[in-house]
Amino acid sequence: MKLIKGEFEEKLNLLFAPSIRAGFPSPAEDYMNDSLDFNKDLIKHPEATFYGRVEGDSMINLGIDEGDIAVIDRSIEAEHGDLVVAYVNNEFTIKMLDLTHRKEGFIELKPANPKYPSFRIDEYDKFEVWGVVIWTIKKWK
Repeated sequence: MKLIKGEFEEKLNLLFAPSIRAGFPSPAEDYMNDSLDFNKDLIKHPEATFYGRVEGDSMINLGIDEGDIAVIDRSIEAEHGDLVVAYVNNEFTIKMLDLTHRKEGFIELKPANPKYPSFRIDEYDKFEVWGVVIWTIKKWK
């Protein structure tokens, strides 16, 4: 995973549809009158926010595919069940954090693809939760 620091100094206004129905469209809502500033409205800690392009297919059952972009906040304290970017034995990986075995002396990083095993992390591993994934950006076409 290649990590990239975001640029947040400039305002980034984008047209924003207040609601998008997954059923039949409403003729009364065929216009957009609001805007969204990606930098202000979606990024709470710009100084601690980075982007990373996902490599591999270990998270496909969460809808995260190769080439998707993970938005990572390093200022958030990771909790059990969070999607995290971890630095394990000199490599970055994106996985679900499982803290259920902490009292037994290890934690696990779980993939979202049955083809891959969980990573058991214990005291002998070089390990850091590098940041918590707060958004993913997907290109559909």
